[in-house]
Amino acid sequence: MHEPQASVPHTAASSANSANPSSSHGETLVEVIPGGAVSGTIQPPGSKSLTNRALICAAFASGTSRLTGALRSEDTEVMIEALRTIGLDIHVSEGGRSIQVNNSSTRSTSAAQPDPHSLFIANSGTTIRFLTAALSAAGGRYKLHGVDRMHERPIGDLVDAIVPIMNGTIHAESTNGCPPVVIDSAGWHAGEINVGGSVSSQYLSGLMMAAPIAAAFADSDSTRTTRIAVKGELVSRPYVDMTAKVIESFGGAVTTVTSGLAAEQTVAFDISSSVNTDGYGYRGLDYAIEPDASAASYFWAAAAISGGSVTVTGLTRDAMQGDVGFVDVLEKMGCELHEDANGITVTGRPLRGIDIDMNAISDTVQTLAVVALFADGPTRVRGVAHNRFKETDRIGDLACELNKLGASVTEHEDGLTITPPADGIKGLHGAVLETYHDHRMAMSLSLAGLRIAGVKIKNPSCTAKTYPEYFADLEKLIGRSHHWSH
Repeated sequence: MHEPQASVPHTAASSANSANPSSSHGETLVEVIPGGAVSGTIQPPGSKSLTNRALICAAFASGTSRLTGALRSEDTEVMIEALRTIGLDIHVSEGGRSIQVNNSSTRSTSAAQPDPHSLFIANSGTTIRFLTAALSAAGGRYKLHGVDRMHERPIGDLVDAIVPIMNGTIHAESTNGCPPVVIDSAGWHAGEINVGGSVSSQYLSGLMMAAPIAAAFADSDSTRTTRIAVKGELVSRPYVDMTAKVIESFGGAVTTVTSGLAAEQTVAFDISSSVNTDGYGYRGLDYAIEPDASAASYFWAAAAISGGSVTVTGLTRDAMQGDVGFVDVLEKMGCELHEDANGITVTGRPLRGIDIDMNAISDTVQTLAVVALFADGPTRVRGVAHNRFKETDRIGDLACELNKLGASVTEHEDGLTITPPADGIKGLHGAVLETYHDHRMAMSLSLAGLRIAGVKIKNPSCTAKTYPEYFADLEKLIGRSHHWSH
C-alpha cells in the first residue's frame, strides 16, 4: 500500500463564486441551526464524475453530443474552459444543466501550434488527470497548471505510465511528481500501458478514456486495442466501472482481464475502438447524467443523524455511481432503507458504531465520520489511505476537526477510528471548523450542526467546487435558515 504523506494545508482561494451571502470573503462562517428530525424529498444536481467523463469523450467524438442533467460547478466549468482553450465549440444552457459539444466533420489536432496551450485547472483532480491522458494521446503542446494545492497533489504515476507509449515528452514540474504538467506530444504509439492504482483510480480512468483518442489519431489500422494494466492495489474500483460504461456509451469497448497477467499486475482493461469515417474513436450522442451520489450522501446522512426520513430521487442501486452504496453503510449502522423506481429513502434509527472498509466509496468517508459522532460505540474506517492525497488530507485534517467537537479520533495508515464521548451527545459541543478549502469537508462537517449547537463552518463557498447550491438545498430540506456571520 502506498505510504501516506503528510498533508500541506491549502491556502489558495477558489476561483469560483458562490451564491452564498458574502461568500467571496474567507472570513465567512455558516452555522446550521439544530432542530428536529429532518424529513423530505430532494434530488441533488448531476454527477461531477459523470459530467467530466462525458465531456472528455464528447470532446473527441464525431458530430454533436448533448449532455443533459449535467453539473454546473467549479470542477465542470474548469473542464469546459480547458476544452474551449484547445478549440472545442461548447454551448452551455439551462443554468449549466445542458451542455452541447460540437465537432467539425473531420478531426484535427493542435500538434503543430507554435506555443503550448496554457490550461488553468484550479484544484480539479478529474480535469488535470483526464486531460493529461487525453491530450497526450491526441497530440499537441500543453501546460496544465492550477492553484498551489494542485501543485502538491501527485500525478507522477500517471506521467510515468504515459512516457513509454507517447511520441514526445511529458513531465511534471513540481517536486514529488506533482503538477504543472508539460506535454509535447505527437500521440501514442501501440503498446501496453502499466499504471499504479493505489493513489487514485482517476489515473486509470484517464488512460482508459484516452485509448480511443489515441486510436483515432494514430496512423494505423482502423481498429485498435490498447491494454492498460494496473500494478498493485486498485482503489475506488466503482469509479473505474463507471468510466467503462461511459466509454461504451460513446462507442468504445472495454474488456476486463483478470488472468494471464504479469507479476504485480492485479487487473487489466482492453480498450477497443473502431475509427469512424470522420476520423474519431468516439461517436457523439445524447447523454443523460445521473444525480450526484456523493452529494446524495449528505442528505441521507441528515436523516440518520436527526432520526428523520429523507428520500433522494433519481438514484437507485442500479445507478452507475458506486457511492450510492453509502445507504448500505447507514443500514449497517441501524438505519432503515426503502427503495423504489424513483429513489432511495433512509430513515434514521438509533445508530451503532461499525467496522467498515470504505475503499470503494472513499468520497463518502467524511460523511460517515460525522454520522459516527452520534453512534453508540466507535466506528473504524479502513481502506482509504489514498484519501490523504485529495483536496486536503482527508484523514489527518478530518481527525483534527472531529476532535474539536468532542470526539476522540485516532488516525491509522489506512483510515481512522471515531469514538463518540462516553456520555453521547452531551459530550459533544460546538466549534469553529476549518474546511481546508475542501468542498467535502464543508458539506459533511456542516451536518454536525443538525444536532450540536454552535458548529460554525469556515469558508463555506468552497462547496462551489462540486455543489454551489449545497447550503441553499440543505436549508430547503431541513425547513429552517442557516446563520451566516463573519
